[in-house]
This record gives sequence, C-alpha cells and structure tokens, in this order.
Amino acid sequence: MSPSQQRYDFELIASWIPEGSRVLDLGCGDGVLLAGLTATRNVSGYGVEIDDAGVLASVANGVDVIQMDLESGLNVFEDGAFDFVILSQTLQAMKNTEKILKEMLRVGRQGIVTFPNFGYWRHRLDIMRGQMPVSKTLPYQWYNTPNIHLCTVKDFEDLCVKVGAQILDEQVITGGRPVTVLPNLLGDLAVFRFRRSP
Repeated sequence: MSPSQQRYDFELIASWIPEGSRVLDLGCGDGVLLAGLTATRNVSGYGVEIDDAGVLASVANGVDVIQMDLESGLNVFEDGAFDFVILSQTLQAMKNTEKILKEMLRVGRQGIVTFPNFGYWRHRLDIMRGQMPVSKTLPYQWYNTPNIHLCTVKDFEDLCVKVGAQILDEQVITGGRPVTVLPNLLGDLAVFRFRRSP
C-alpha cells in the first residue's frame, strides 16, 4: 500500500477504542495508527514491527516499538496484558494465521483485524479474466506480493469460529464507505472486532 493511500480502517479502529486503553499494534509499520490513538484517545502501549525502516519510522513518530517477528508468537507479553490487540492489513502476510489469532486472544481482551477482502467483485472479475487481482487494497503483482494467505469475509468468519473468537463487530468498507448489502461481494476491506468466546 502506498503511504499516500488513506487508511479508512484506521478511522473505524479509533472509533472502537475507548479513552485510556492499553493497545498492542502488531505489524505497526510506521506507527501512525498507534501515534494517532495516543494523541486522540490517550492510549498507552506498544507497536511490534520486524522491518528496520518501520521500526525507525515508529520511533520517529513517538511510538514505543519492539522489533520482533510475529511468526514466533507473542511470548514476551503476559496473558491479558492489553485491552486491544490490533493486526491491521497484516493478516494476509502471516504464515500461521490461526496461531496469531490465538495469541491475540491470549494477550488482549479484544482483537481488531483488518484485511483486504479477496471476495470483492473486482477481484473475482480479475480471476475470471485469468489474472491475479491488483487493487488499492491488494497493490502488488503476484510475483512480488508479501501476501500469502488471502481470504474473504466468510473465510475469516469461519476462522473465528475455529479459534474460539466471538465476533463483536464486523464492518466491510469500500472507499471509506460502509457496505451493508452483499458485503462479501461489494466490500474491498474488512474490519473485525472480536474477543475470546465465553
């Protein structure tokens, strides 16, 4: 995703996080989301990023960041250490998606995940034309993409059931606008809020 692309999922995430929450932002990139939440919601917490440039950018944005590989788990954090654990547009690049969701449920009271919806009609049309999709939410060519596990809204709902996550809120958006009719077909970005099932 280009740095200039507006992150509509950030606005939605911010609307779900109460003042003063403890937040862990996984795959935080340049730290802009956590810096914004700190400024507008007075949150505290950490970013986690593996990329050197992302770590430096996070520090420059005033974010406390830990450099580590999410694939190794979140063992450095205690159970229930955070109110919210966020994984924003990183899920599709994870090798072990199920493991990271379980870890999010372990260290946080609630999790928030955003991902490009592979079920979006334009993506389906590209596949029918014989090509992998390229779009604002999937901006890479098939040969240079970091995305290894693309999924649809329905796929993620099914995974939540498998890992014991109760979906608290589910929004699908296109161009910053919510999609309420046929969201798995008409929405290009999915945003989920969940917790461990009771």
